Amino acid sequence: MTGPCRHRGLGGAARGSFSRCRVLASVLLQMARTQKNKATAHHLGLLKARLAKLRRELITPKGGGGSGPGEGFDVAKTGDARIGFVGFPSVGKSTLLSNLAGVYSEVAAYEFTTLTTVPGVIRYKGAKIQLLDLPGIIEGAKDGKGRGRQVIAVARTCNLILIVLDVLKPLGHKKIIENELEGFGIRLNSKPPNIGFKKKDKGGINLTATCPQSELDTETVKSILAEYKIHNADVTLRSDATADDLIDVVEGNRVYIPCIYVLNKIDQISIEELDIIYKVPHCVPISAHHRWNFDDLLEKIWDYLKLVRIYTKPKGQLPDYTSPVVLPYCKTTVEDFCMKIHKNLIKDFKYALVWGSSVKHNPQKVGKDHTLEDEDVIQIVKK
Repeated sequence: MTGPCRHRGLGGAARGSFSRCRVLASVLLQMARTQKNKATAHHLGLLKARLAKLRRELITPKGGGGSGPGEGFDVAKTGDARIGFVGFPSVGKSTLLSNLAGVYSEVAAYEFTTLTTVPGVIRYKGAKIQLLDLPGIIEGAKDGKGRGRQVIAVARTCNLILIVLDVLKPLGHKKIIENELEGFGIRLNSKPPNIGFKKKDKGGINLTATCPQSELDTETVKSILAEYKIHNADVTLRSDATADDLIDVVEGNRVYIPCIYVLNKIDQISIEELDIIYKVPHCVPISAHHRWNFDDLLEKIWDYLKLVRIYTKPKGQLPDYTSPVVLPYCKTTVEDFCMKIHKNLIKDFKYALVWGSSVKHNPQKVGKDHTLEDEDVIQIVKK
């Protein structure tokens, strides 16, 4: 049986997903056939916008029907930070997690052992860090294959991603996983594009560039925005931006997450090969089975999470150095500290006394907008 008849038994949502997959394949084929040069930049920009839209629709299909996220995927966020272990099946994620956190995740020497998200917790430098062993990712997850969609949906909620790679298998695995994460709007070790974008009611597309552009011009920007049915907007390019950068800003659902590449099974390579691996950026070589180089890995995790520890000092007592209040690096004001303890604390707040590197003299009287630094000591004075 050929043609549409073959899919007559499919439900509406399944048919929609199938047709989107076909269009997606067609757009990818067109992009592969199109040569990259100045003349085709406009056409490629349009195709990239179409591709981003189709991928978004595949990730979040219309309508609330259908099954839930699946067993084991809906994990409550606990602790001060969340780290996701992502990788191909049987690269040693489960062994690494169980040796780091003492959590048992079913381990075997064959592929696809872990079928659900397994949470574990470690305490490091006073912070409570949640570790998630995500099921093995397969190529094509971003296009709806396997359970990759749910896996990467959990990965989007992480503060740090560890891509675990088998040092013996080609680093092509690294590229495949990066492409899968990119397809789901996860940008690794990068910052949001420096592009201003504001929709308006009339006036057409107004493009302003504060520096020379090698890829984007007015026509390319207009064609990309037209794909999103946007015909009136102000766009400001503050750096040499690409079509992908503009699409990321328009989509608005991208997450920018730091990433460490963990190269496992170094017990099976030579010292010379290990020296080369150490020069690769964002990489940590380990042996999960023998627990080699875990100190380096934990230190790098701490550096990438950029957590800030604040110690509390009750009036007339010594500071409590045993259990710091841990804040993310982007929320480190005195007000953020108060909100972390209890939302009502800020209502009764009068001022704070701070000891540490964020103040000029110890103690210093500060207001709620003062920015705290790692290992500061604070005493809250209420009204």
